[in-house]
Amino acid sequence: MMVVKALASQDYGDALSKSILFYEGQRSGKLPPTQRMNWRGDSALCDGSDLNVDLVGGYYDAGDNVKFNFPMAYTTTMLAWSVLEFGRFMGSDQQHAVDALRWATDYFLKATNIPGVVYVQVGEPYGDHNCWERPEDMDTPRNSYLVNETNPGSEVSAEIAAALAASSMVFRFFDRKYSKLLLQRATKVFEFADKYRGSYNDSVGEAVCPFYCDFNGYEDELIWGAAWLHKATKSKFYWNYVVDNMHTLDSNNLHSYIILNINGHPSKFQGGYAEFGWDAKHAGINILVSKFVLNGKLESSSFLPYADKFVCSILPESPSKTVSYSPGGLLFKPGTCNLQHTTALSFLLLTYARYSKQSKRMIHCDNVVVPPSRLIHFAKGQVDYILGKNPLNMSYMVGYGEKFPQKIHHRGASLPSVDQHPQHIDCKGGSPYFGSSNPNPNVLTGAIVGGPDIDDSFQDSRAEFGQSEPTTYNNAPFIGLLAYFKTHFVR
Repeated sequence: MMVVKALASQDYGDALSKSILFYEGQRSGKLPPTQRMNWRGDSALCDGSDLNVDLVGGYYDAGDNVKFNFPMAYTTTMLAWSVLEFGRFMGSDQQHAVDALRWATDYFLKATNIPGVVYVQVGEPYGDHNCWERPEDMDTPRNSYLVNETNPGSEVSAEIAAALAASSMVFRFFDRKYSKLLLQRATKVFEFADKYRGSYNDSVGEAVCPFYCDFNGYEDELIWGAAWLHKATKSKFYWNYVVDNMHTLDSNNLHSYIILNINGHPSKFQGGYAEFGWDAKHAGINILVSKFVLNGKLESSSFLPYADKFVCSILPESPSKTVSYSPGGLLFKPGTCNLQHTTALSFLLLTYARYSKQSKRMIHCDNVVVPPSRLIHFAKGQVDYILGKNPLNMSYMVGYGEKFPQKIHHRGASLPSVDQHPQHIDCKGGSPYFGSSNPNPNVLTGAIVGGPDIDDSFQDSRAEFGQSEPTTYNNAPFIGLLAYFKTHFVR
């Protein structure tokens, strides 16, 4: 029987290539000869020197020049998950995705190289945010921040463990020795995170708050890390850890709590089961673990109901939905950088659809019956909106389509490259470029910005960072979505 693929409304293959290329624009450290985003140069080559360690490498999280390891680790976990689930659909782009992953894991191996110590950030954020400066010109303080046994940071350490464990599974197919190293380190870092419990909010303080302050507690990251270690090792120990500790995330025990979006804007939500992002792993845990439960390999009574409840909190037709939608159909949550929610939640829905389809399982939102195909259709609609099928006909991926943001909130993209302007541009020397009405001189190809407001309006302005700033964690789940739709929908 001949299978005919559904028609696509976008060039998902082109978008996929560009969404991976974006990470080269966010690289910190000594750039390799294979660097394709050639308006970028070497930067932050002395990171860690203040504490006599090597912390060169990794990624700048957004449009600034700080390396925040908490969202960087989440980005890495999601990038690895995208490759694990959808890598076989990526074609030649898979190797570029793996290269992007290794840029992060090489850095995290450095950040966890000393037993009992995890480096959680490089760059003093207030000094950095006070300057509009190319990363190649940075002269702001590059303070290194750490957590240890007496000043713990369970959320960031456990997220790094999750990132290393997830990545270890990717590298089994590319570099088995490296894969083994990642998994060994993941187990050690998780043990540290669990044994010495506490929030890096208290240990690092103003360096991370309000920027990437953990308002959601560290328990979800510990369970998330254990879930990934179970997936990587099949160890019963980690499965028991997940099951024994899930009660701490029971939504009946969770009252309203604050999730801090990028740049310190809080959003208030109810119920942990519906949350997923750099500061909340609840829905991700249930979706990740559901595969084991659906396959009949493991038993638990709570994961599938909560995964279903998550689905029902999202779909527009569900009686129990908790999210909003713009008139054009974009999933929306309060706060800034809305597309971080759209990409992450759509990834979970697509992944859960595939798991449910394999087990021929329907989802029930009260009297609404939801087949897996509905989740796929929903996710595709969100992807298409981001790529330009919206009231403004605006692609929110830089460099994709005929119309996309030109003045994104990003220091490197908005200032002339070192090749074009070899002279040093100091802290305030970049201010005229920030205030300029001209398009950015450099195209940060593949970057997904914060996105439009709930009325589908968009301000293409560097000053409107909530809408115009790209982040690494916007792109990571989107890569998996694009890989799937590239293969399953043809132009």
